[in-house]
Amino acid sequence: MDILRREFIYIWYYFSVQFEQIFGYWVLGMLIGSAVSVFAKDTIHSAFRSLQGKRLGVFGIVAASALGIASPLCMYGTIPIAASFSRSGMKDDWLAAFMMSSILLNPQLIIYSAALGGTVLAVRIVSCFLCGIAAGLVLLLFYRDRSFFDFSGFDEPGSRDTDPNLLVRYLKNLWRNVKATGIWFFFGILLSALFQRYVPADAMTALFGGNEALGVLMAATIGVPLYACGGGTIPLLQQWLLDGMSVGSAASFMVTGPATKITNLGALKIVLGVRRFLLYLVFVMFFSLVTGLTVNLLL
Repeated sequence: MDILRREFIYIWYYFSVQFEQIFGYWVLGMLIGSAVSVFAKDTIHSAFRSLQGKRLGVFGIVAASALGIASPLCMYGTIPIAASFSRSGMKDDWLAAFMMSSILLNPQLIIYSAALGGTVLAVRIVSCFLCGIAAGLVLLLFYRDRSFFDFSGFDEPGSRDTDPNLLVRYLKNLWRNVKATGIWFFFGILLSALFQRYVPADAMTALFGGNEALGVLMAATIGVPLYACGGGTIPLLQQWLLDGMSVGSAASFMVTGPATKITNLGALKIVLGVRRFLLYLVFVMFFSLVTGLTVNLLL
């Protein structure tokens, strides 16, 4: 019993320290994320729709990627919106940029990621923005005259933020946010505490540290099964970075994680089909590896 009590004290200590470090970012992220979802979502999507018909060339892809990051929707919310854009004539390369960056990042996750420090936050924003642009450029080059998405059967969803009282509307959205992210946030801190207690820092440095391609590859690979919720991975990343994970490895994890999240893959498989779905996976892994190696070279 003394051993169990001692281990509990150690784990509770690690848990409480990290909880104090990142709890404020989680709360702020939910507050801002819900505000964007309730009060700015329609404006963001209208801005994207307004691009249609304009001869912007590559700049349209750039704008679409930026608006994808600004959109607060998850992938299951983004796909029906993208379907409505597609039916109104939006180009597939612009849709690809919007959807790709929307998968990887949103305003709420940006706030969460601030807990990782300014450098990692900047790397995450830039890499996700560039990933959206790269996805759009790939379609522009190789699918210019062919359809890439199949949105048949998807209708634009009705908004759940419809209460006439703005404060009530916001509080309902905030409560849904708490229920969706809370369990993963606490689970991520618990996992981080267990890592701190039982995994030596030297092991993390050997696995993810330095500028070695193997560390980046390992981070990209582990992001596939481990990523469940953006907020839940922040405690893990924070501890791994303290233990010696390179910023490039973290960048690679932050690309493959959300891009290969099980729920996102299920939605994408429906609109892409088998062959294009496999191309998507190859693109994500390739981009994450290049990103990780480039970041390590620059930093």
